[in-house]
Amino acid sequence: MDLKSGHIAWTHSLEQVSTYPTLTENAACDVVIIGAGISGALTAYELSKAGLQVIVVDKRRAGHGSTCASTGLLQFSNDKTLTSCIHTFGRESGTRFYTLCKEAVEKLLRIKDELIMDPELIPRQSLYYASEEADVPSLKEEYEQLSLCGFDVLWLEAPQIKARYGFSKPAAILSSGDAEVNPFRFVHALLDTAVSRYQVQIYEETRIVHHDWHVNGVRLISDKSAAIEASYAVFATGYETQEMKADRNTVTESTYALVTEPIPNIDKIWPDRCLIWETARPYLYMRTTVDNRIVAGGLDVATSIPEERDRLLKHKTYLLEQEIEKLFPTLAPIRTQYAWAAAFCSTHDGYPMIGPHPQYPRCFFIEGYGGNGIAYSTIAANIIHLLIEQGDHPDAHLFSLTRSPHPAPPVS
Repeated sequence: MDLKSGHIAWTHSLEQVSTYPTLTENAACDVVIIGAGISGALTAYELSKAGLQVIVVDKRRAGHGSTCASTGLLQFSNDKTLTSCIHTFGRESGTRFYTLCKEAVEKLLRIKDELIMDPELIPRQSLYYASEEADVPSLKEEYEQLSLCGFDVLWLEAPQIKARYGFSKPAAILSSGDAEVNPFRFVHALLDTAVSRYQVQIYEETRIVHHDWHVNGVRLISDKSAAIEASYAVFATGYETQEMKADRNTVTESTYALVTEPIPNIDKIWPDRCLIWETARPYLYMRTTVDNRIVAGGLDVATSIPEERDRLLKHKTYLLEQEIEKLFPTLAPIRTQYAWAAAFCSTHDGYPMIGPHPQYPRCFFIEGYGGNGIAYSTIAANIIHLLIEQGDHPDAHLFSLTRSPHPAPPVS
């Protein structure tokens, strides 16, 4: 699958990157994880830390799939608002979903202190503003729902936004408890730590071409005819999972991002460096980096055809530059150093897909589709951990791979 194109920033942010061999001999373990992106790395870290013997394989080099095209925003709020989640799934499910995302960000902030390399994971607030006056009533309802459910949020009127940030928007929610991360560094920090402390085995450029299962486990065959025997398999193959089994709940689109050149004195212009996003759909979002750059992304288009996606990259980069300049006119002209286009998957109902599938015994899938993929991967690692060790998880039903993509309205 053609996942991305253009010039991606994160792979240039790590001078020394660990490399791993190709699997050429048979191997055995408790759990084999297919995919060495953020989902695979988080799952490998959690399972190996719990004492399980783990092997990770990837057909590319670690972190070089969709993960390196991520823009690294870590939020408990989602593309699907809490209000919409409650309308679709009911108050209990919607609130639980948002709580799990909040707990995921908190867990990521704890994990970073355990790693042998700094992943540039930094706590941030988020500013979610009304793109136009007509969006204010629904944004206010979202604020009330978040506040009612105990989330740390503050309502800002237009004069308060102007005083804090220097730009004019009709209203906004300022939330605490979010973060930003360098996704490529984070993957390698997780994997390097898992290898050095928990004896995880990692094999790059190892493509799995066949798998089957028996009563006690699974057997995977690589393109070099090496076999892996494991009690369980976890498919953390991201959007490429759709090539293995197409899910009717999945929507595939294209998204765009840029990273500017370093900006002197950015703290004076953007004092709290909060994450910024908006109510419009498709939406624009922005964040900063540790070396004083701006990351901007979004402006998604409804195509999964790489040629159509890539043809729009130059124009989308220009539009993203214009959006930055609208918020921060003193930064004009914006100078982009990196820009890329990438495939992006979401689901019809707004929840990720995590867990087992009846057609694949002893296998688990992580399909953290949507704009909060790193938080979803954190949730997935915990769910799969308990499913393997205990056979159950109290929240697994929320993310069933076999659920209807168009759920019936909740009973009031």
